[in-house]
Amino acid sequence: MEIAIGEAKKAASEDEVPVSAIVVFKGDIIAKARNECEKRQDPTAHAEILAIQRAAKHLGSWRLSDCKLFVTKEPCPMCAGAIFQARVDELIYGAPDIKAGAAGTLYNITNDARLNHQTTVISGVCEEECRKLLQDFFRKRR
Repeated sequence: MEIAIGEAKKAASEDEVPVSAIVVFKGDIIAKARNECEKRQDPTAHAEILAIQRAAKHLGSWRLSDCKLFVTKEPCPMCAGAIFQARVDELIYGAPDIKAGAAGTLYNITNDARLNHQTTVISGVCEEECRKLLQDFFRKRR
């Protein structure tokens, strides 16, 4: 998560919402990304989406079933859907998102028993530091 926090800080310095994602496969980092919505002017350029795309390319497969995804903030519904579609095995995130969280806070897409894949979710890892990054970023923007 420390690497993800470092990437989130880079995102903030680029005037992007400070969220980042790291994909780990068999103990090795195979992809990392940070939000690029402003840079790309693309509402789908969330860190999770970009990291999943890079990991799939690296592995040569869209199935990330043996992968762990570390994210500094709880994924939104779009990203949780991508995590489900990619069959990510485990999601580890820092700060919860009470307004749009889709991994247990507001919605629970990652563990909806009606879907054909569930992801193990571990929340609150380095929560304080991840939350502070987001709070500081939005405080400066107001």
